[in-house]
Amino acid sequence: MHGIMNPILVTGGCGFIGSHTVLALAESGWPVVVLDNLSNSSPRVLERLRELGAPPLEFVQGDVRDASVLDALFARHRFEGVIHFAGLKAVGESVAQPLRYFDHNVGGTLQLLQAMDRAQVRRVVFSSSATVYGDPAQVPIPETAPLTATNPYGRSKLMCEDALRSLHQADPRWSIAILRYFNPVGAHPSGRLGEAPQGVPNNLMPYVTQVALGLRPHLQIFGDDYPTPDGTGVRDYLHICDLAEGHVAALRALQAQGLLTVNLGTGQGVSVRSLVETFAQVNQVAVPSQVVARRPGDVAQCYADPQLAQTRLHWRARRSLADMCADAWRWQTQNPQGYDSTP
Repeated sequence: MHGIMNPILVTGGCGFIGSHTVLALAESGWPVVVLDNLSNSSPRVLERLRELGAPPLEFVQGDVRDASVLDALFARHRFEGVIHFAGLKAVGESVAQPLRYFDHNVGGTLQLLQAMDRAQVRRVVFSSSATVYGDPAQVPIPETAPLTATNPYGRSKLMCEDALRSLHQADPRWSIAILRYFNPVGAHPSGRLGEAPQGVPNNLMPYVTQVALGLRPHLQIFGDDYPTPDGTGVRDYLHICDLAEGHVAALRALQAQGLLTVNLGTGQGVSVRSLVETFAQVNQVAVPSQVVARRPGDVAQCYADPQLAQTRLHWRARRSLADMCADAWRWQTQNPQGYDSTP
């Protein structure tokens, strides 16, 4: 790719995955416009991106469900494509508030696709999730595995995937990448971008880092009686910078291909206990934990077969579990209160 490239619209670009992807796009020479309603992210991300040499061309505080905001954006810029992150992502919350999840995740995606169609921008990278595999019949999980959802969050992702597949079938001018992420963790090695959950973290790594820093008394390990090597749940943890680079790779691949559905993961299953032990060892810090009852809906093992991403996107995860642990800890110690920390 040479010459001046048209910008990419990144929805939810101030979030954990979005911000790292904005940086990865900038490092690849792509100008970026960010749309984010800041409901679960901080405007300080924009300062950090500037500091790292990746200021967005434009930032719009707005909602992806607002057609007038979208139409105005598409009128101002000739976008090369869209990476769509904006949405809600807490499984437990989705069970309690299903309509809110369908409204944001499905409604927002449909509004975006309609606005793109009106503007004749038909290249999109969609942020899906390994939750669409439900309780997997086999591991590692190939993209051809049966799809099912055990909660409204997963169901909302599946509904979006269905809409995208139908759209491509109806109008082959669309280029669509559906990326099913496994468990993104870690932070940018600078310590300036990272995961800043509001309230109690829903994910393991930020909980571990908060316990290690003394912000929480101990980690709860949900069940140690699973049919896994050490009895704790096994997941596929992926460095956030590898995941961000996967989006850039998908955007590139879409210049030649119409509909891609790929897993982004390492292909390595890591148990909860193993992650906690690695974290403690790498960072020379204690992580007090106690085993409690299993959580309903948790599966024993979930990790990717990442072969297709290597073949179709020429992408593979390069960073190690030790890197994930060191980078997450650097971020947490430098930013104890997330983006509200000073400086």
